[in-house]
Amino acid sequence: MELSEKLVKLRQQKGLTQEELAAKIFVTRTAVSKWENGKGYPAIDSLKLLSEVYGISIDELISDDDVVAVRNAKRRRSRIFYWCAVGCIAAAAVFAAVAAAADIVLLLIPFAVAVAGYVVFAFLSRPFSDGAGRADLVRYIACRLIVLAIVVAALVTTLIKEFV
Repeated sequence: MELSEKLVKLRQQKGLTQEELAAKIFVTRTAVSKWENGKGYPAIDSLKLLSEVYGISIDELISDDDVVAVRNAKRRRSRIFYWCAVGCIAAAAVFAAVAAAADIVLLLIPFAVAVAGYVVFAFLSRPFSDGAGRADLVRYIACRLIVLAIVVAALVTTLIKEFV
């Protein structure tokens, strides 16, 4: 797909007019029109701003790969890791509950493995190159750490109950 075609497709997916896009990246509507008609190419500064507006890398913007296919592949990978993280945290909860109810300390080993799996899959579940801002990243990490703190609190409670 040509750059001009990608620019039209991405702008339409975002629901922007040429005028609105031009205002966001500090150029004229005529410049956007030239790029989309293949009569000119954006400067590197404009490419940087376009990649930020569309939430993709400059490589994705100027490459021949279909942008939608790349984005969908990232989303599929992210979903797989997300559900693996959910499975790990569910397994950790089950192991912690059974260990607490049955007083079986050895179940804390698979509990710890499940928690480690959760941490790994949770951080892999989010592609950080998708244009997310720093605030989004901080919220994402904070949410993961809160869940991890709850699980660790369950582990500590079980250990205290066992040894006290």
